Amino acid sequence: MKPIGYFVHHQGRGHAERCAALAHALPAMRPLVIFCARDDIFPPLPPQARIVTIPSLFQATGAEAQGLADLDTPDTLHCAPVGWPGIREAMGIIAQWFREADPALMICDVSAEIAQLARICSVPHVKVVQHGDRSDPGHVATYRGALGLLAPCHAALAQPDWPDWMIAKTHFAGGLGIAPMPARDAARARLGIQADERIALVVSGGGGSGFAQAPIGVGARALSDWSWHSIGHVERDWHATEPGNLTHHGWVDDAPDRIASADLVIASTGNTTCHQVLAAGVPWIAVPEWRYFDEQHEKARALAEAGLAHVTPHLPSSAHAWRGAVEAAQAGHDAGRMRSLVDADAARAAASWIEGLIHRAWGAAAPFALVAE
Repeated sequence: MKPIGYFVHHQGRGHAERCAALAHALPAMRPLVIFCARDDIFPPLPPQARIVTIPSLFQATGAEAQGLADLDTPDTLHCAPVGWPGIREAMGIIAQWFREADPALMICDVSAEIAQLARICSVPHVKVVQHGDRSDPGHVATYRGALGLLAPCHAALAQPDWPDWMIAKTHFAGGLGIAPMPARDAARARLGIQADERIALVVSGGGGSGFAQAPIGVGARALSDWSWHSIGHVERDWHATEPGNLTHHGWVDDAPDRIASADLVIASTGNTTCHQVLAAGVPWIAVPEWRYFDEQHEKARALAEAGLAHVTPHLPSSAHAWRGAVEAAQAGHDAGRMRSLVDADAARAAASWIEGLIHRAWGAAAPFALVAE
């Protein structure tokens, strides 16, 4: 049976969590070979899946040819420096596997270059689509050349500038890779939170540098009758003064409980956090962080237009701005609408769609039986 290849970007954990969810939903008889620069970011995988560790495509080791660093990059490529032995090794491992395994398809989450490598090597690929201004020639070529596009969000969050041809080949999978969120009362009981205690939770994710300490302190002072908590990495400010109702927990293992138990969440718009907040149905102040191609800003725009979050370009910088943002988040809150955009069966549906692509591409040459729709 033809295997599936899967490239997983190692920044953050959302890419790996999506991969693991799909791995468990795909037929157990179809081998799955995962290419990633790290093997320690994955949840447990099924027996038919294995990880091949490759050099990072983005992190220099010191062995790179410095005389080639200024070579012009064409618009069809994004991250393709010349003279990097690690990139040659990574691409060579994948190309050799293409030659030997004759795969059914390659899933790319995410790299436009590896998706184009698959196409050049005559291997059909499924490209994971993220938000952002991806109208550049490199992304457009990758999307046009894909057998299918997989968007880890609900169709209601599709960007208005995605063209019809792109939507036509896209499978939307809102909540893919997200575990079911706990019930609010049970989460509060585990955390020792009283029923009448108002909780504001700042979620500072791992995909970037995190939120700064000072504005969080301003918010906690502005709503002094609330209990404020932060999880994740908070960037320290020497000038920050913090009130007694603010506690920083750092990295935790119980983020779902903390999100589900909150009365207000302040978080960026990374995909995992986004879908956990939507699934919990909690009022949300969404603050997009810098990402390549304005990914989080476009996600925030989609969330705001869908009435799912109150979006601010940065953390509020004064007490009155904080109070205004909290009031806006509460006034526009629609828990049912939020929860409706997360599909608990997203992995199974996406796996069925992928198997359908394989059947249409290869006929009886390789595929396993389709998962029932």
